[in-house]
Amino acid sequence: MKHVPNALTVGRIVAAPVCLYLLWTGTVWGQVAGAALFILAAITDWLDGRLAREYGVSSRLGQFLDPLADKVLVLGAFFLIPFLDPIGPGLAAPAGEWLPWLAIGAIAARDVAVTALRTVRERQNRPVMTSAAAKWKTAWQLTFLITAFVFLAGSHLRSVGGGVGDLGRFLYQALASPAALAFLVVTAAVTVYTGVLYFRRSTPAS
Repeated sequence: MKHVPNALTVGRIVAAPVCLYLLWTGTVWGQVAGAALFILAAITDWLDGRLAREYGVSSRLGQFLDPLADKVLVLGAFFLIPFLDPIGPGLAAPAGEWLPWLAIGAIAARDVAVTALRTVRERQNRPVMTSAAAKWKTAWQLTFLITAFVFLAGSHLRSVGGGVGDLGRFLYQALASPAALAFLVVTAAVTVYTGVLYFRRSTPAS
């Protein structure tokens, strides 16, 4: 069992580019499969940590790989979002193209900064443990991304008649609405805030 958590983490890293490619295809089955694979990868993010705690097999390698896997999957997904129709054009419509990219850039900058902090502390033999706030941040990010990808896959139903088609049109319009941009901006704010907490915790009191 001691190797299972790290195996799940590595599997998440490997699955990330496959998942993102499927979503990028823009096809019905590609995006359905991509959304399903993304959800499965998100589940492994919860499962590997639980298994490591339950069986007492936490390791410094796992503590390093787990946040790395999250960044590969989550940051890749965030950078893909602006290129997906209709959510990409929808994000740009209310405030121009700069605001979505500013939000995504802030998310990426926070993760790069925290990764650098982890690396420095690891070399000092003072590993940085994942905070509770950071876990909630990850849950928030995954909620945003899973919602976006499920809506994206479901929006293909708009070509079907009846109530199913109405549902597809609703999902399509929701992705293109200002609510998607608001959700993204709040996600960026939560992400940056948890990064600030890491640096405050790592700074000795004067």
